[in-house]
Amino acid sequence: MDCKPSVLLLFLFSPVCQGHLTSHHSNEVNLLDSKASQGELGWISYPSHGWEEISGVDEHYTPIRTFQVCNVMEYSQNNWLRTNWIPRNSAQKIYVELKFTLRDCNSIPLVLGTCKETFNLYYMETEEDQGDQFWEHQFSKIDTIAADESFTQTDLGDRILKLNTEVREVGPVAQKGFYLAFQDVGACVALVTVRVYFKKCPFTVRNLATFPDTVPTDSQALVEVRGSCVNNSREAEPPRMYCSTEGEWLVPIGKCLCDVAHEPRGVTCQVCRPGFYKSSPGNLRCSKCPPHSHAHQEGSAHCSCEKNYFRSEADPSSMACTRPPSSPRNVISVINETSVILDWSWPADSGGRKDVTFNVVCKRCSAGQRKCEACRGAVRFLPRPAGLSNTTVTVADLLAHTNYTFEIEALNGVSALSSEPRQFATVTITTNQAAPSPVAVIRKDRTSRNSISLSWLEPERPNGIILDYEVKFYEKQEQETSYTILRAKGTNVTLNGLKPDTIYLLQIRARTAAGYGGSSRKFEFETSPDSFSISSENSQVVLVAISSAVAIILLSVVVYLLLGRFCGYSKSKHPDEKRLPFGNGHLRLPGIRTYVDPHTYEDPTQAIHEFARELDASCIAIDKVVGAGEFGEVCSGRLKQPSKKETCVAIKTLKSGYTETQRRDFLSEASIMGQFDHPNIIRLEGVVTRNKPVMIVTEYMENGSLDCFLRRHDAQFTVIQLVGMLRGIASGMKYLSDMGYVHRDLAARNILVNSNLVCKVSDFGLSRVLEDDPEAAYTTRGGKIPIRWTAPEAIAYRKFTSASDAWSYGIVVWEVMSYGERPYWEMSNQDVIKAVDEGYRLPPPMDCPAALYQLMLDCWQKDRNNRPKFDQIVSLLDKLIRNPSSLKIIANAPSSPENMLLDRTGADIATFCSMGDWLESMHTLSCKDIFNGASYSSCNTLAKTSTEDFKQVGVTILGPQKKIVSSITALETHAKNGPVPV
Repeated sequence: MDCKPSVLLLFLFSPVCQGHLTSHHSNEVNLLDSKASQGELGWISYPSHGWEEISGVDEHYTPIRTFQVCNVMEYSQNNWLRTNWIPRNSAQKIYVELKFTLRDCNSIPLVLGTCKETFNLYYMETEEDQGDQFWEHQFSKIDTIAADESFTQTDLGDRILKLNTEVREVGPVAQKGFYLAFQDVGACVALVTVRVYFKKCPFTVRNLATFPDTVPTDSQALVEVRGSCVNNSREAEPPRMYCSTEGEWLVPIGKCLCDVAHEPRGVTCQVCRPGFYKSSPGNLRCSKCPPHSHAHQEGSAHCSCEKNYFRSEADPSSMACTRPPSSPRNVISVINETSVILDWSWPADSGGRKDVTFNVVCKRCSAGQRKCEACRGAVRFLPRPAGLSNTTVTVADLLAHTNYTFEIEALNGVSALSSEPRQFATVTITTNQAAPSPVAVIRKDRTSRNSISLSWLEPERPNGIILDYEVKFYEKQEQETSYTILRAKGTNVTLNGLKPDTIYLLQIRARTAAGYGGSSRKFEFETSPDSFSISSENSQVVLVAISSAVAIILLSVVVYLLLGRFCGYSKSKHPDEKRLPFGNGHLRLPGIRTYVDPHTYEDPTQAIHEFARELDASCIAIDKVVGAGEFGEVCSGRLKQPSKKETCVAIKTLKSGYTETQRRDFLSEASIMGQFDHPNIIRLEGVVTRNKPVMIVTEYMENGSLDCFLRRHDAQFTVIQLVGMLRGIASGMKYLSDMGYVHRDLAARNILVNSNLVCKVSDFGLSRVLEDDPEAAYTTRGGKIPIRWTAPEAIAYRKFTSASDAWSYGIVVWEVMSYGERPYWEMSNQDVIKAVDEGYRLPPPMDCPAALYQLMLDCWQKDRNNRPKFDQIVSLLDKLIRNPSSLKIIANAPSSPENMLLDRTGADIATFCSMGDWLESMHTLSCKDIFNGASYSSCNTLAKTSTEDFKQVGVTILGPQKKIVSSITALETHAKNGPVPV
């Protein structure tokens, strides 16, 4: 058959041709597209009778130029077709897309030559156009191109041809341009279109940042591109994106924010319209001006207030403009002798604000004077004269029979900004006749065996003419059951007929026409033991002598204590006798350590100052927030005190807006902690109470709470290291027990660990109240204490003692040896209470020494009198540390029901149909497939499994091992003794 190009084209561009020419993507940049050329392409064909350029139309009847060759009737074909020179622009990797048809050699009859069904694609890089020159040997082969589908003679008869599309990559290309070449070695092929392109990440705007056209490199790495913020915006975080080799933008990072007075609209930042504002950078829309404000121009950062309306510096821009309030209304005065109660109504107009307060000004207006003067003397306002939030005030200690005028002014946050005259509500009153104030000073002039002579000063405010004084006295031991009253016209009196060597208590009050004034405080006097008397002059000499003797005695005590401190009475020898604080007025002597409850102080501030050192807030630097508590944040920081080395500290802060009760509760822990001085008790550095925020500063424990620390380092410590930690906790608890302090919340979460693995007891001063809810824990000011750490008598009768702390210590030992597992696992609190009361106890943790498990059982004795004391616990642990071989005996699970784990999965294990059900109930689904694949198909076979067996089948994580071993213990006991009651 003579294969003619016209025959190919006739069918190739017919409407029934399969396949179509597609458009390219927006991220592809064409370097050559033969379809786009309407005239001759002018490519070089070598030899000239090989490839032939012809015209045709595509499926849309658009004229296109194509090349074809079909010299299958001749031998040794080597037909080349070379494109024009193609500049590469900025491309590094080139893509060549070929659309072509190819005829099946088997469908061509009487082929004389060697028919092929492939052709070759070549390229050559050059710095400039080489013109019509062609050197076959300078081209590099890209690939051999074969058709996915070829057409046959039948297809020609049916007028159906099949269009193939192939894409090849070329690169990296480095020179300024290149040529493509197509080699035919004996195929019947028509090259319909040739498109050469490269990929780029196109210009885009993302997060208000523009990213330019970016050509990816030839490597597989992403290209990082820094974006530029659009006009009227700024960087919040540098905008970046990555350009992939496929020309796609990936992983947008950072963003831009519209400037003040601009808002995002589409991909730009536009100014705010009139009547709108934006006071801070960001991507929120401009807001409408709040009430009583306006913005006449576009691009406003804030709205200006209308006339006679204001906005204070503390008011946000979104707040409406406001004005000062009107004056208070309906002032009422209630006079009681020399005091007056003023009450008024809220202003009719508060100015649109809620921060209204009131000031009361007192003026004294004498008869005949046109002007009033400010009140002088000790006039008292209750609660205060200014900044009142309530509409009532009491003014006391005024003069009797005196005219006063009170001006009451309402203020709010913008009152100081207004230039208008201030508005007051006024009321004028005249005080009544009043009783005199109490006598303040009483002197003893002379004492004898049976008499005492006294004198006193007139009351500071007599409030009229004093008619006389009433003198009331009685023996101190009688406690006012029998007393005597004398009346004196002057300011002195002699009490006769007294008992010798007897202490008397005396009070004096003055009387005017308005009645008696208040009584003086109680003064104490003593008669002489013999017949001689002491005048006031002689009494001073005696007092000086007595004072000198007392001073000498006190000096001797101080010298003795200092000698004891520096001559052997040191902390190293007497660690518990270092501090001698005073509590509730009693001196705590050396060697007598007694805890003083700060709640017994009438003034809790006294306890704070007595037991905690006040720190200068400027010496504390907060580095970062590490947690949060009930009262505020917990931070880490540094403490630098004068002439001391800077130390790392933990800082508890009291959140703003606290009440006085919250402040007292917050500082009570410091009042308690400040009484302790022991290496296994968290050390208090001091407190900050005179600045805000209020802070408690303690030493910094690098490793945090013990339970979390153990979970992070599961199975990473030796038994001796764990026993050392337990010994430190027991030592701290022994110290607290000796002090008479009951912790009541001893748990691994309340033990802190420093960088040297020293454990220290923390979390002091929380009161507990048992709730009615059976699932509840003890409610405290600092959170909830789980039932599972608490002794039975403390749950039932709220009986907290050192013995209940010993129970909790046993739970802590279990936590440490199980590396922070939750006691009783998933049992409910109600089940724990019931189980413990019935005699059940936690089983020994995996690989737990028998001696330590016995210590746990001793701590969990139901009778608290049978539990070990903390000094006994410390002694036991010291013996174990000195004799490590005693720790090699591993505890077996107890065989008696009294000490078995009350775990529902263990108790009901016989009810599971398969081992897979049991593993699901144990929350070890990750191990289910391992066990099923290891032929552990029943609970009976699993009960015989050892720790080494676990490792062999792939269960190497200690958590699942421990949980499964604990349940196996229950399984074995079930096999021996029957079901465990729950």
